[in-house]
Amino acid sequence: MKVYAKNPDGLSRLTPEQFRVTQQSGTERPGTGEYLNNKQPGIYVDIVSGEPLFASSDKFDSGCGWPSFTKPIETANINELTDLSHGMLRTEVRSTHGDSHLGHVFPDGPMDRGGLRYCINSASLRFVHRDKMEAEGYGAYLGQVEDIR
Repeated sequence: MKVYAKNPDGLSRLTPEQFRVTQQSGTERPGTGEYLNNKQPGIYVDIVSGEPLFASSDKFDSGCGWPSFTKPIETANINELTDLSHGMLRTEVRSTHGDSHLGHVFPDGPMDRGGLRYCINSASLRFVHRDKMEAEGYGAYLGQVEDIR
């Protein structure tokens, strides 16, 4: 079984924007993220630790300006924390093993798919295409990946 963790090597490969978002709980500007309009089949993993976070089949266009997902691919890899910053009450989403800030979760997602919207910064993610999942050690998740609805 693969071990996921925050490590100096992973941190050293981050761009300044990826570092600001994942390590300083930043937010990328809406509409600017690399994966906002990605429609390829695959999974999204933590840019720092590599832990699997979301599947393309759970991605949807919420119109909010960030990639949105209905659920995590592996709930054990997601931590949800109360966030009182910016004068709001929100639920922050962080990766469990990498402790990367990913974004926030809101209760306004598609009701027929659970009602949640995981609003995630592209800067916190790395996309692994379905064709490369087996080679990169994510073959166990192939059954959860299908073409985007």
